[in-house]
Amino acid sequence: MFVVMNRIPVQPEFRETFEDRLRARAHEIDRMPGFVRTWLLRPVDPEDPYVVMTVWTSEEAFEAWRQSEAFQRGHARSGALPREAFRGPSKVERYQVVLRSEEDGP
Repeated sequence: MFVVMNRIPVQPEFRETFEDRLRARAHEIDRMPGFVRTWLLRPVDPEDPYVVMTVWTSEEAFEAWRQSEAFQRGHARSGALPREAFRGPSKVERYQVVLRSEEDGP
């Protein structure tokens, strides 16, 4: 498994708009081969960044997404928030999963 986290510092007054924009474009990724899940994590402390976390079966699957037309459409500048919506640059982090523990469910 391969995990990508994008930490995005959003101004408090733009939180709702930011979340709405991500909800509106989130589904192109769902059809990509190797995609497992996306989580949008809202910070409890508004001074902390949002985290957009995607899980993939492999780094190659993630890279195929980044090179896809669907990625380009999802990240097009039209409809983007203004620069003042952000408290600074986002930071993308990539991880290989080495240990996983999950609830089995009911």
